[in-house]
Amino acid sequence: PYDISVLNISGTSFGALSPPAIQSLSAGAKLGGFAHNTGEGSLSKYHLAGGGDTIWQISTGYFGCRNSKGNFDPEKFEERATLDQVKMIEIKLSQGAKPGHGGMLLASKVNAEIAEARGIPQNQDCVSPAKHSEFSTPNELLSFVEKLRKISGGKPVGIKLCIGHPWEFIAIVKAMVETKKCVDFVTVDGSEGGTGAAPVEFTDNLGSPLRDALVFVDNCLRGAGLRDRVKVAASGKIVSAYDVVRHCALGADWCNMARPFMFSIGCIQARDCASNRCPSGVATMDPKRYRVVDVEDRAKRVFNFHRNSIEAVAELLEASGLTHTNQLTRRHIVRRLSASQIRLADQIYPKVEVNALIEGKSVEDPRLKVYWDRVTGDSFNPTSTTI
Repeated sequence: PYDISVLNISGTSFGALSPPAIQSLSAGAKLGGFAHNTGEGSLSKYHLAGGGDTIWQISTGYFGCRNSKGNFDPEKFEERATLDQVKMIEIKLSQGAKPGHGGMLLASKVNAEIAEARGIPQNQDCVSPAKHSEFSTPNELLSFVEKLRKISGGKPVGIKLCIGHPWEFIAIVKAMVETKKCVDFVTVDGSEGGTGAAPVEFTDNLGSPLRDALVFVDNCLRGAGLRDRVKVAASGKIVSAYDVVRHCALGADWCNMARPFMFSIGCIQARDCASNRCPSGVATMDPKRYRVVDVEDRAKRVFNFHRNSIEAVAELLEASGLTHTNQLTRRHIVRRLSASQIRLADQIYPKVEVNALIEGKSVEDPRLKVYWDRVTGDSFNPTSTTI
């Protein structure tokens, strides 16, 4: 088990971010006692040099644990997954900024260090596959989860996804019920998430917004009687203490941020990430540009941002008469719908009783009502195309 902070650094890949940027984030996480997600770009020597608690993300490219053909290599995975610094493993199924699309790192950024860390050819475009080669059904996914958990020595293994077709996640949950094999956590990524490694059409138009997706995932796990067993994280344009409180009230156990932590180390959002010409040295592999990033100084900024954000979360909870984010519910969030209508989030979003899906009870969420009896662990698709 891992006792995780309520606020952590979301996936930030080495290669997308410069060596000192990665090391600064990890070192800041170490100072503050929170976690840094590697992103799909593998666990690099700069993550290790920072020394912070690390969540190793395994994506479709299996970077850092792949063979020469690009398939998963269990021996290479074990070599890194058993390191004390690695606290959890996250299998990325999809990302809010580019659901259904693999990550892209252009050749100008793929230098010798990137090639070594990822296990890919140097000076060639690195485009991740759109899907995993290790599994193609929910049951196979859960078997892969158990495989990684065993190889890593029992560390928590979860999945990250952006909700698209609702039946795909419902099929995963139903497979957990039927096989009694569970992921340890689900990271829900909203379509609001940003990246410099995806087509603009995907970033702007695909995927479910975070709040709707988070409620859906929480409802699905509750209805299946798995909510106490499976933890839920939220990520996707979460930028403030109130965002943390709001998303915890809607169903998250903790939240992940990327861009605010990038701002803390100097990102000015120039939106020139892919060109290797980042003016602040944060998103470039050009030594002449990233030499301005002082690791010790930037790590303190990362630590300060986290500390102050957590203090602000605590003040918001105190003002509500609460002592922890796990006491938040949808009844704590109020929204004005119009000049004459104010509703609690609990009145806006559909509710699902614990075990309702298992016991055949009625559920308010129409997606669960329609698809629960039409999915199995043998496929990510429903058994019938009729809607």
